[in-house]
Amino acid sequence: MTDRPPAFRIGDLRRHSRRPALAPAPPGAVSLAMGEPDFPTPPPVVEAAAAALRAGHTHYADQKGLPALRAALAARLPGRPGRTWTADDIVVTQGATAALAAVVLAMIGPGDRVVIPEPAYSLYADLVVFAGGTVDYVPLAPDLHWDLDALAAALPGAAMMIFSNPSNPTGIVHREQELKALGDLLDGSDVLVVSDEAYHRLVYPGHVMTSALEIESLRDRTVYVQTFSKTYAMTGWRVGYLTGPRAVVDAAAHVHRTYNGSLNTAAQHAALAALDLPDGVVDAMAERYRQRRELVVAQLSGVPGLRLTPPEGAFYGFLRYDAALPSEVVARALAERKVLVRAGIEYGPSGEGHLRISFAASEDDLRTGLARIVRHFGDEGYPAPAIR
Repeated sequence: MTDRPPAFRIGDLRRHSRRPALAPAPPGAVSLAMGEPDFPTPPPVVEAAAAALRAGHTHYADQKGLPALRAALAARLPGRPGRTWTADDIVVTQGATAALAAVVLAMIGPGDRVVIPEPAYSLYADLVVFAGGTVDYVPLAPDLHWDLDALAAALPGAAMMIFSNPSNPTGIVHREQELKALGDLLDGSDVLVVSDEAYHRLVYPGHVMTSALEIESLRDRTVYVQTFSKTYAMTGWRVGYLTGPRAVVDAAAHVHRTYNGSLNTAAQHAALAALDLPDGVVDAMAERYRQRRELVVAQLSGVPGLRLTPPEGAFYGFLRYDAALPSEVVARALAERKVLVRAGIEYGPSGEGHLRISFAASEDDLRTGLARIVRHFGDEGYPAPAIR
């Protein structure tokens, strides 16, 4: 009998993950916990889905996605010398979540080590554990950008590195020079890079978004993951996609069709309509997020016991607090004050001592929630929450 790796058990994931299932805010409470744009999906997108249904587009689509949608997405990818993107380079998935799952499950197996700079979106580690791999967390530098020396020590021998840019939960935008430095660190290695760029259109003044696909030293090793959810306020439509090295795309496509099958056909027609929206539609939503970001920075600056690195992109604030209490305890205490936030420990070991707030909520909810947070960390000192 040959030795076999231990089978995955759901208990392994439950023990590892600190990612809670979130319910709607209870009566009287406001939620700053969800990365859920409060804007409605633009009307032309909704109408495109309705028109597709009326036209009879109610059957299975190509399992990699509608060819017209994949071709439109390929045409929007950054140009690269020596290769023309085509529809065959794209897999359309049930949101970025399914894209990430497809690539991790396709490429990671028992014992494979995956480097995740953290704090990081908790789904990354959950998927690695689900696939049987090993998570190698690498803490960020004090400014919440990458600690390149720590990455240099961790990357040799790794199978994959996963990150988001702009970052969930920190709101950091990784600079072009950081990405180039990562490419230098990986030179000569087989490490696959997964770049989750879901918030690429939400970058604030003074900061510039550079895709990993624009970096020559990363192009041939990067899987690019994207979604319609954040840019177009289409979270419930569940449309995402991935691209990258053809062999990886083909492997991810196999996982995708095995686990998920075809994506909703009408939703894909809606996604095509989203791509044709005038830039002003997205720019208007981005401007509102910018205003909310300024509100968050203004309201939380100077609050005793709190420190905030101003968000550079996305719509999250990652708050450090001074109290020697677990973040899950602090989040529960704030929930008792009727404002829901996310505990920093959800995003990795370095997230302890932090809270994540989302300013994708409405301005009214944001003002109410921030006021409750400020009162909690008020001038009289941090109140001792009840530990249950």
